[in-house]
Amino acid sequence: MGCTFPVLSRAKEKKITNDLGMDFILVKPGSFMMGSPENELHRDKNEVLHEMKIVKSFYLQSTEVTVKQWKAVIGKKLFSRKKGKDNMPVVQVSFYDCQDFIKKLNKMNKGIYRLPTEMEWEYASRAGTTTAYSWGDSIDCSKAMYGNNRQKQTECIKYFESKGIGPNQAAPVKSFAPNPWGFYDMHGNVWEWCSDPYREYKTHIINKGFDPIKTDSRIKRGGSWYKYGWYCRSANRAYAHPGAKFKTTGFRLVLEAD
Repeated sequence: MGCTFPVLSRAKEKKITNDLGMDFILVKPGSFMMGSPENELHRDKNEVLHEMKIVKSFYLQSTEVTVKQWKAVIGKKLFSRKKGKDNMPVVQVSFYDCQDFIKKLNKMNKGIYRLPTEMEWEYASRAGTTTAYSWGDSIDCSKAMYGNNRQKQTECIKYFESKGIGPNQAAPVKSFAPNPWGFYDMHGNVWEWCSDPYREYKTHIINKGFDPIKTDSRIKRGGSWYKYGWYCRSANRAYAHPGAKFKTTGFRLVLEAD
């Protein structure tokens, strides 16, 4: 398969769409407070609030990678276990699967793709906001995909059924309004792999120069359809073994701006 992609110039475009239909939005450098304040509802102890700085522009995919996009890169033979409509986020992909996808994608074009770092992901999720979610400090079923599981959390099942979305699954991408920077489903739908190993931030470590402890597990962000709305907070952190595959987990990509 051959793909022709635009060569990025110094005068960076705000949005780029590649031949696979992947939309990317330019994220400019800036500083933000990563983590959550101590008074945030459902806050976890691993969300120590600290200032971080994005020093280099990057493009982030506006949606999660879809079934159609996965199939276009991986091929039909290897796609047989990844069922779903074309506009659904691809799931049951491990961190290693994501890396295979990225390697194949990078061979097709002139751009360089990768997973976002945890810092980049939260920066884009917050989109300049400081509240628990990009729209405020509370969540309901009209804002994001969560609570859609008959066994674990049924809070939003009736609402989603009224919108034509069945239980025990994610929603098609772009089913909910984007955040202020144009990114869809940063809150809910499916967890998204990040490139970082899990780091348990400790206040005393941060104060001594921010040298977090690393593990083999990889970060997942954003929450999913499976459980609670508070899992969808911008600061909420989860992790899993890089070889694990879940019906609740997918990913989105970064396209390097330079």
